[in-house]
Amino acid sequence: MAAETASGYIQHHLQNLTFGQLPTGGWGFAHTAAEAKAMGFWAFHVDTLGWSVALGLIFVLIFRMAAKKATSGQPGALQNFVEVLIEFVDGSVKDTFHGRNPLIAPLALTIFVWVFLMNAIDLVPVDWIPKLAAMISGDHHLVFRAVATTDPNATLGMSLSVFALIIFYSIKVKGIGGFIGELTLHPFGSKNIFLQALLIPVNFLLEFVTLVAKPISLALRLFGNMYAGELVFILIAVMFGSGLLWLSGLGVVLQWAWAVFHILIITLQAFIFMMLSIVYLSMAHEENH
Repeated sequence: MAAETASGYIQHHLQNLTFGQLPTGGWGFAHTAAEAKAMGFWAFHVDTLGWSVALGLIFVLIFRMAAKKATSGQPGALQNFVEVLIEFVDGSVKDTFHGRNPLIAPLALTIFVWVFLMNAIDLVPVDWIPKLAAMISGDHHLVFRAVATTDPNATLGMSLSVFALIIFYSIKVKGIGGFIGELTLHPFGSKNIFLQALLIPVNFLLEFVTLVAKPISLALRLFGNMYAGELVFILIAVMFGSGLLWLSGLGVVLQWAWAVFHILIITLQAFIFMMLSIVYLSMAHEENH
């Protein structure tokens, strides 16, 4: 495969199917990366939205099926799997979350399963889903990314949802005064009221950066790991188009080896996203005196 062809192949696989306002004034799909960028803020990554919603529905349907078939007698394989998963998440919440909130365990379960399913699409060979989308649409140049968590818009959207809950429960538990005090009276304090007043801007700067870093770190950690994993799969796929038999054979070995290792990554990243969300929400429920 020529260098420019390999470069075009990689760029094609890293571009989202973007819908937005075209330079002509109408609305439609972008055909190039530059056109997608020109659409600005009100552009929608249709592939990311479609896959995230579809996998969310699959999660709901599987657990609904397990709930409808649940029995106190001898459970089936699906019920066993769901019960083990729920017990695992429930144990993680009990060990980490120190407040009382019936929302946290269901939220943690949703985050873990949903993020895992979105990550797991990365195990599908990189050409299969884009080629299927191209066949269905009739456009052989169609760009289509199936791994929603390789899109920073998706990971940032999820992390901002968790961040909104952090702010909500911080104010609910501590009150608006307590929340503002947490941002302005820590970590440096003084019994001298004038010195404390001088320390407020310093405290606010430190605490505000810490607060804002939570959703950013959640989003970028998941995005960075999944994007790197997807890029490795794409680079391995480039080897198949080299025209060299030995290089294609090496690509097969590397693809299977990376896929096996990547199973650990997709599970670990879902677990980390869930655990950090629990930790941050636990901190939001702590009353500071």
